Amino acid sequence: MKEIKVPELAESITEGTIAEWLVKKGDQVEKGDPILELETDKVNVEVNADAGGVITELLKEAGDDVEVGDVIAKVDENGEASGETAEEESKGEEKQEAPQEETKKAEEQDSQETSSEKQAEPAGKSQASDEGKDKGEVVATPAARKRARELGIDLSDISARDPLDRIRPEDVDSHAKDDSKEEAKSSGKQEASKQQKKDTSSEKKEFDKPVVREKMSRRRQTIAKRLVEAQQSSAMLTTFNEVDMTNVMELRSQRKDAFLKKHDIKLGFMSFFTKAVVGALKEFPLLNAEIQGDEVVMKQFYDIGMAVSTDEGLVVPVVRDADRLDFAGIENGIATMAQKARDKELQLSDLQGGSFSITNGGIFGSMLSTPILNTPQVGILGLHNIEKRPKVMPDDTIQARPMMYIALSYDHRIVDGKEAVQFLRRIKEMIEDPYDLLLEG
Repeated sequence: MKEIKVPELAESITEGTIAEWLVKKGDQVEKGDPILELETDKVNVEVNADAGGVITELLKEAGDDVEVGDVIAKVDENGEASGETAEEESKGEEKQEAPQEETKKAEEQDSQETSSEKQAEPAGKSQASDEGKDKGEVVATPAARKRARELGIDLSDISARDPLDRIRPEDVDSHAKDDSKEEAKSSGKQEASKQQKKDTSSEKKEFDKPVVREKMSRRRQTIAKRLVEAQQSSAMLTTFNEVDMTNVMELRSQRKDAFLKKHDIKLGFMSFFTKAVVGALKEFPLLNAEIQGDEVVMKQFYDIGMAVSTDEGLVVPVVRDADRLDFAGIENGIATMAQKARDKELQLSDLQGGSFSITNGGIFGSMLSTPILNTPQVGILGLHNIEKRPKVMPDDTIQARPMMYIALSYDHRIVDGKEAVQFLRRIKEMIEDPYDLLLEG
């Protein structure tokens, strides 16, 4: 019999939730076959069988939380799926057809054995019993063993009242009743504790009107946990500016058809902002750093995380080496990651190692927000909706211009306000002069 355990997934992932079993008891599997889908805080991964054979037991159910190293199933490497399944079905039918006859036979055997023992050994303990005790075995009647199996009780925990120290069905039932009383007592204490917590907790309350309660997915739990940790473990601050999008929109309008024809992908605003972010990070390297203990690690690479909204929550896949990509390369990278996120095909490597992040709430209509850091990164840029607003021009005329608010959240422990404001202003300057950005890019 081979045990299947939750394998090592990644350095930062130690647990997950079983999303779905891909096999059932009695199925034949080959080594390497996927047997279940595991939901982690980052992505869903398939767990493969590390041995071939027949699935004899599934030890966990869908929705159960498991940790790396937990035994989740057992495989009989010499078993045959069809034979075992038929045998189980036969046993099930026999059990349904004659449960009373089976119990009766066990009781008759119990009675015969008891009578034989009394005749052979009128006083004291039997030789068989003594030998069993010497070997550490539990002496019990077949009916008692059957009853213990039904109740899930270990025979070694039961005290026999028989002078021969043989455990009988009534001993099993008595032990089960005692356990029930203990469990009820313990359960009562737990219920009282739960009730006390319910009365004092403001997080979970009862409502007079109908509500629906749903358990949060592991990914949503992790998102919630990390967002709170980001606020608690960093000195997060946000600074704002606004960008006149006129020139970018005109340039995009002029080039979009030729760009699509040449590169087979649309020219969006994200590539402009990604290029601007990379340029600004080179001028202000502390925004491209992270804190490790008492050290500041300034990264010499530009892996930009792009926040993507999915049905299961926000994920931040990374576009690698954005400084080496042209506009088409950035647009392709963003499109590929976004599609993989929506199709649930992201790998752990797609989400790890980013140096700075960009989130675009404007696609949902957000006008202004304070993005939360994607720790351990120390900076994140928030983009917002483009709206026409009156703007005073250099000649003192007032024009309606397409304006966007941008926000930079940063970790004040290593980034000062001066650097943060200048960083954001540099992005504004490059977006408002995209021709210069193209030449430098």
